[in-house]
Amino acid sequence: MAAIKEFSVEEKLTALVRLQKIDSKLDEIQILKGELPIEVKDLEDEIEGLHARQTRIEEEINGIQEFIEQKKQGIKDAQGLIAKYEKQSDNVKNSREFEALNKEIEMQQLEEKLCEKHIKDATEEISDKARQLELAIKAVATKELNLSGKKGELEKIISETEKEEKHYNGIAEKARTQADERLLSSYDRIRNNYHNGLAVVAVERDSCGGCFHAIPPQKQSEIKLRKKIMVCENCGRILADADLVDSVEVK
Repeated sequence: MAAIKEFSVEEKLTALVRLQKIDSKLDEIQILKGELPIEVKDLEDEIEGLHARQTRIEEEINGIQEFIEQKKQGIKDAQGLIAKYEKQSDNVKNSREFEALNKEIEMQQLEEKLCEKHIKDATEEISDKARQLELAIKAVATKELNLSGKKGELEKIISETEKEEKHYNGIAEKARTQADERLLSSYDRIRNNYHNGLAVVAVERDSCGGCFHAIPPQKQSEIKLRKKIMVCENCGRILADADLVDSVEVK
């Protein structure tokens, strides 16, 4: 059975420094993209919402138009009944029947006027909905034009950096397999804690390269010996001596 190789502290540190440099290169590519991926996603969501609003307004207009048609039919029905009752009133035998027919005619006339009012109100509502629809359509057109521009910018950056990003992702995967598993877990946690993604930093000008907190001379001497993993007591980043960091190259 093959023995599992034990890495020295210097080898562990070197692996982390290499991984940090690779990840920093990938971070630079993401910085080039800037906020574009988020902006593109936000615009796509806005357009989707506007399309849904447009559909909802169109459905509301269709519903109002159906309502108007029902009221137009109601007018025709009322007019038909009025004509029927007026004809019947010519042949009434007593005043009681005449009054009853007149009441029916008045009711249908009121129904006709009510339908006309409903049609007038609904027509005004359609005009208002039509204005809303026009605004929604214009908003969609504006957002889609903006989205097209943002997508164009993003696609250009992606095309320019795709090969480089693929290369660094590949060597990052390899570098992770060569790093100590427990240190790798700490490395990922520290990277996630800081927006600049720096988990491993060099000691420069007697200070932490991440937070610029002063590092005591004794601790600096220990870091240069590379005999144990040292972290900044202020920010928690892993510290390495500048010579080690400079010696690691990532092409």
